[in-house]
Amino acid sequence: MESLEQWADEQYCRAAAAMLVSISPVEIIKTRPGFGQTVRGGRGSVVASPILASYDPDPDYFFHWYRDSAVVIDALRLLFEDGTVGIEALEYFGDFVRFSRSLRQLDGRALVSTPSWRAKVAPDFIKFLRTDADLAAVRGEAVSAETRVNPDGTLDISGWPRPQHDGPPLRALTLLRWARSAALDAALSAELSALLRSDLSFTARHWREPSFDIWEEEKGLHYYTLCVAAKALQEGADWLERHDEHRAAQGYRIDVDAIRRMLDDFWLSQAGHYRSRVLSSGALSTKELDIAVILAAIHAGHGADAHSVHDPRMQATLARLEDLFDALYPINRNRSAQMAPAMGRYAGDVYYSGGAYFFSTLGAAEFCFQAAAGDSAREDWIKRGDAFLATVRAFTPPSGEMSEQFDQRTGVQTSARHLAWSYASFISCIAARRVVLGMTQ
Repeated sequence: MESLEQWADEQYCRAAAAMLVSISPVEIIKTRPGFGQTVRGGRGSVVASPILASYDPDPDYFFHWYRDSAVVIDALRLLFEDGTVGIEALEYFGDFVRFSRSLRQLDGRALVSTPSWRAKVAPDFIKFLRTDADLAAVRGEAVSAETRVNPDGTLDISGWPRPQHDGPPLRALTLLRWARSAALDAALSAELSALLRSDLSFTARHWREPSFDIWEEEKGLHYYTLCVAAKALQEGADWLERHDEHRAAQGYRIDVDAIRRMLDDFWLSQAGHYRSRVLSSGALSTKELDIAVILAAIHAGHGADAHSVHDPRMQATLARLEDLFDALYPINRNRSAQMAPAMGRYAGDVYYSGGAYFFSTLGAAEFCFQAAAGDSAREDWIKRGDAFLATVRAFTPPSGEMSEQFDQRTGVQTSARHLAWSYASFISCIAARRVVLGMTQ
């Protein structure tokens, strides 16, 4: 039997090839007869899944989510840095920047003024449509608060949860990392700069406002959204300083301090974990212990301060989540001593199997590998990360296919097939593992 190391290297290549299918899917055409739509993937778009499903039973994920696309394009950077993907990665990235910039031209009033499209919608799908008032409000900066768009660059006409405020700061972080990593030509650098300024401005203007959480289920102030906003504005301020824009940079630093004070208040001392959300309704959520907090730490990136992987409270939150899913999921019973629990999102999840997620389990593993860097307990962290990785291996077929979930009872893959986020999570997890293993050699 091949070692975990050998399997990880092979799966890394499989994940890279599978993820690339979701980037610029120009050969894929999606029909939605109920909505009267035919959508062709556009250059620079990133679909959450390239599988043409229609909740039959797999969900329709042929959309460009702002959040998912930022995570995927950041994983593309890692593939470019290690040579897995060649110079074509720069073309993918440039197309992504241009596609993302083009979205600012969207104006929902154009749909309102041409209501003939509604006549193409099947009667039993009308209830899923956005109202004219909702569409008319989508213009200018408000486009950045959309959760997702069609991959041909048109507005999503379905009544999906909005607004969503995690996409712009995540994209800003991705842009900043690409700018540091690759030698970009003058034209692309200028386009990157324009998009980055837009995303930073949106983040600074709207971080105080309630939005929907990472799972698009509850409206409020969310740990994940605030954490990535703080990191984007911090790195954005550094970027502005290098461009001698000191006043704007100082404004962002003031925001960062305010956000981090707010994040401190998310700690629940009696429960022993960071809460994931404060709902606009004022009600308590049953989803306060949520893997989104762990994903916030790894998506925000490296650091040694509070709310990073080195924060003891963040580490305590991971331990609480590990205990939760260990007890909750039947697939975690009687597991090998070399395996960690398969991880889900939160207790009581009912989406599809309500089960384990690849990006949740991989997120826990990456957290451990990042935490190992600079920690005196490095070997213990690596061993813990490898245990999560061994769990992922156990539920990944020889083909390397990764869906969104694997069933909490049977381990069978479920929900969206070939989820780009799952592959991106594997890539970033292994990249973090390679970094910390390199430190031990």
